This record gives sequence, structure tokens and C-alpha cells, in this order.
Amino acid sequence: MDPVELFHHVAATVPAYQEFLAEHAIKPSDITTFQDFKRLPFTTKDNYTRRHPLPRLCRDGVIGDVIAVSSGSTGVPSYWPRSAADERVIADRFEEVFRDAFRARERTTLAVVCFALGTWVGGLFTLNCLRHLAGRGYPITAVAPGSDRREIARVLPDLAPHFDQVVLLGYPPFLKDVIDSCDLPWAEWDVKLVTAGEVFSEEWRALMAERTGMADPVRGTASLYGTADAGVLGNETPLSIEIRRFLAGSPGTARELFGESRLPTLVQYDPDVRFFEEHQGTLLFSGDNGVPLIRYHIADEGGLIEHGRMLEFVRGHGFEPDSTGPERPFAYVFGRSHFTVSYYGANVYPENIAIGLEQPEVAAAVTGKFVLEVVEDAERARHLTVTVELRPGLAGDEDDLPAGVPSDSGLAGLIAGAIMLQLQRINSEFAAYVPIERQLPVVRLRAAGDPGYFPPGAKHRYTRSS
Repeated sequence: MDPVELFHHVAATVPAYQEFLAEHAIKPSDITTFQDFKRLPFTTKDNYTRRHPLPRLCRDGVIGDVIAVSSGSTGVPSYWPRSAADERVIADRFEEVFRDAFRARERTTLAVVCFALGTWVGGLFTLNCLRHLAGRGYPITAVAPGSDRREIARVLPDLAPHFDQVVLLGYPPFLKDVIDSCDLPWAEWDVKLVTAGEVFSEEWRALMAERTGMADPVRGTASLYGTADAGVLGNETPLSIEIRRFLAGSPGTARELFGESRLPTLVQYDPDVRFFEEHQGTLLFSGDNGVPLIRYHIADEGGLIEHGRMLEFVRGHGFEPDSTGPERPFAYVFGRSHFTVSYYGANVYPENIAIGLEQPEVAAAVTGKFVLEVVEDAERARHLTVTVELRPGLAGDEDDLPAGVPSDSGLAGLIAGAIMLQLQRINSEFAAYVPIERQLPVVRLRAAGDPGYFPPGAKHRYTRSS
């Protein structure tokens, strides 16, 4: 994508962007080089999309034929029109996953959309992209039970035996809930997983592979990096997954590459479709979407790595990937910085906590959902506190828990120890800054669906301010 050419197209066709340029005293004719483009002001929700009526944000002032709604991290809804032409571009990302990793050209596939249906961006958008793939000749049949576990459990036994493989598409914690709570013969159906919306650990990937009987998680899973604003921006490939798995086993090497103790989502993206920039550890993108966006600052922490530099780096650390993959750049995404807590000056990330809950000694008793916070006691001492959701049907009583898992305070203590060991291993700030006697977190157990921490149907938040 030529960003200067895109800029001139948007400046000529989008009324809101014309006003935005006028407010900043910018003449489109003055933008002729990439250096000129890089001096353009960022657009954001606050300074751009929320300040203009929806039609004026669209090409020629015309709203597209479908509107998706996102609540974002603030809970204030945003509206994102798009057309079939926008979906065809995004369907290319799905096609890459289904073709190159899942071999869906040659295998009949039941694609089960487990994202929420309705106005929200995930479910219907995914369904439409899958229909585009079917229209391109892929033997893919889609069914969309959405985020209804009972409906998923009802339709899968009837449909799955008629296909060579089953692909579940949904948010990571929900897919884990489905796999753990639905007593289904997963290993008989050659299950694959497509996720979006959250960073997950390689321990999570391995755990899901084990529970579904998946032989090769490198070619049986894929995470999509997307936003409601612009659809899917990049996707995991077998190459990016191999590299991420290597880095997960070498935290020091990962810190050297990413500059963080947490492991980001690592995807490859097509620069002919989405133009990315890195600014002070965050990402900007430009693209001709239903709402065309120029230098849009999405507040995701992350960065960009050229294909050649990535391979040179991992080879320099003794790793040679088996996969070749597309020769496209990599983007890595941590998420938003305000989803962390500070404890003794160390940033503690939800991703660090999740790995502790995915250890084999505790994973059988928990859903993977938790709330991370720093709580003051009556003496004003601060404690790193993790409230953990138990699997459905478990209440912490010894008779309810899986064999070998201790009850009540025993389980809480086991979880606390697993979390602390992973924090010490992965988070060098935590290990260095937090006094050893304060490193063991306080763990509180709650039943599945606890209304105070895990209300059913609500978008889960992994951190809480105290």
C-alpha cells in the first residue's frame, strides 16, 4: 500500500477527514512524500471518529451496508460501517489460515462460529468471511451457535461426524469453557481453533491441544489480530507460531526482542492492505476501510519487525523454524497498558497470571478467568490479589474437585504458588522489585459466574482498580 496515495484518496472522498485537515491547517497538495505523510497528525477516537457524524466518516458521506458495534475498553459504543468489498479483503486473512494451516482446500470443514452474535463485531463478521471462502470454492460449511454453550453442545454431535475437521472460532476463554464443560468426543473430530481478542500463552495453546486431541498445535491453531475499527489486521502463521513457541521457552530472548517480560501476540500482516507504523512502543495503522483511517492510533502496545530481521534474530539464538511461510513483516501486540497493575513498582500483566493458571497441577480446577488487583488491608499493607473462577460445578469442596487437586485453602495455595513461580520466571521486574516475602499472591476462589467478578454474558476484564 502506498500511504501517500491512500492519504490523497481519503482526503478527496471523506468529509470528516477534510475537516480534520482544515483544523490542522494542512493542504493535501503539500503531502507528496512519505516524510510528509509521517508528519500528519494522528487520528484517534477522541479527536476524530467521535467528533463527527457517522456519514461524514465514510467514503463520499455514504454509510456502508453493514454496521458493527464495539464497546471498546471504555464501554462507550462505537459504530463501524463496512461493505462486502471490505469483507472480501479481510476474508484473505481467514483464507490464509484455512488454506495454509488447516488444509481446508482438500478437507471438508465444519466452521463453528462461537463469537457473540448480534450487533457486536465478532460473530456475524466472521460468518460473512467464512461465506466468502465457501464462495471461493472451499468445502467449508458454517454454523453459528454464537456464545451459547448449550447450542454448541447440541449441534456439534449431529454435524461434526459428517466432516473431515471441525474449526471452532471464538475468544480464547470462551473456547476453553466450551472444551472443558461440554462432554464431547473432541479427539474424534480433528478440532482446530481460531481465536481473536486476547493474548494467550503458549501453555494455553498446549493445554487446548491436549484437551482436544490435537496432534499439531502449530497447524491446528491461529490467532487473529483485529479491531472493530478495521477488521482483521494480521494473523498467526505456522512460522509466527513456531517462533513464538521458541520465545516462550526462552524468556530472556523474548525480552531482548520485545523489551517486555510478557509474551505478545505475534502475527504477520500484508503491507499491501494495511499500512502499519510504530510510535513510541505503540501501533498506528492506515487503511481504506468502511471508515477510512489515516495514521489511526489504536493505543495497542507493540511493534513491527521485518521478516528478514526476525529470521536473523531467531537463527542468531540457535533456532531454525521448520515453516517457511509468507515473506511478510511481523507485528507484535501486547494490548493496552492500562490493563496492568503496579506492585512495588513492577508492572504485573494479566498474561503473566494466566500462565500460572495453565499449569497442569491447577488447570483442571479453573476456567482460566481471573481478576488481578492490588488490595490494601486494614494496616494499609498492599497485597497482589488474584480472584480466580472455578470450573462450573466446583465450589472448592474436596468432593467436587478433580482427583489430586486440594480443596479450599489448599487449592488457593497451590494456585498462588504456581502464579508466583511463573512471575519469578517471566517477569524480571517482579523478581527484582518485589520483596521475596511479598511475592506470593493472595488467591481468592469464586464459583463460576460469580456476579461480583465473573457475571455471565459480560465482557470480562482481567484487572480491577482498588
